[in-house]
Amino acid sequence: MSESKNIEWHLSKVMKTERQDRNKHKSTVLWFTGLSGSGKSTISAELEKVLFEKGVQVYRLDGDNIRHGLNKNLGFSPEDRSENIRRIGEVAKLMVDAGMITLTAFISPYRKDRELVRKLLEDDEFIEVYVKARIETCEARDPKGLYKKVRNGEIINFTGIDAPYEEPHKPELMIDTDQLSLEQSVNLIIDYLIENGYIK
Repeated sequence: MSESKNIEWHLSKVMKTERQDRNKHKSTVLWFTGLSGSGKSTISAELEKVLFEKGVQVYRLDGDNIRHGLNKNLGFSPEDRSENIRRIGEVAKLMVDAGMITLTAFISPYRKDRELVRKLLEDDEFIEVYVKARIETCEARDPKGLYKKVRNGEIINFTGIDAPYEEPHKPELMIDTDQLSLEQSVNLIIDYLIENGYIK
C-alpha cells in the first residue's frame, strides 16, 4: 500500500481531554472479539443503549455494518481481514480522540491485528472484551444462518470451522455467554467501566 509523502497532521485547537471533560467521562475502545454467534453484536448493542441512557457519548461499530460501506471492497482472505481491522482501528482512534466511548464488534480472529489496534491507542484506551462461547453454542444459535451454509459447502474459510480463531491471551474482560445472560454480560462491563474510572 502506497503512502503519500505530501501530508501533514494538523493539530486541533480542542484537546481530547477537553472533550472528555465536557462529556464527563473518559474515552476508550471496547473491542469485542469472538466467534460468529458468540454474542458480540447482541451485547455491544445492548451496552450502547445502556450507556447512552446514562448520558455517555457512545457509538458502536459493527462488523457487518462497516462492510456495507467503509470496507465493502474487502473480502474474507487473511489479508482482507487484517486490512478490515486496521481500518476500524484507525476509525476507533479518531472516535477516542473525539472523546467518545467506542464499541467495536468484530470477529477479528488474529491476535496480531488486535494488538496492532491496541498499539494505536494510549495504554488505557483499549479494552479487549473476549466474548467466549463454545463452537457448538455458536452453531446452535446461528443468527445469520452462516454455519448452515458452511456445513452445506456454500461458505469456505469460515472462522472457527476451516479458518483459525486465535483466542486473546489476556483480555481485559472475558464474557462467557455459555454461562451469562445478556443482562449479566452488560452489567459486568458496566461494573468494569465504573471501577476503572471510565464512567461515573
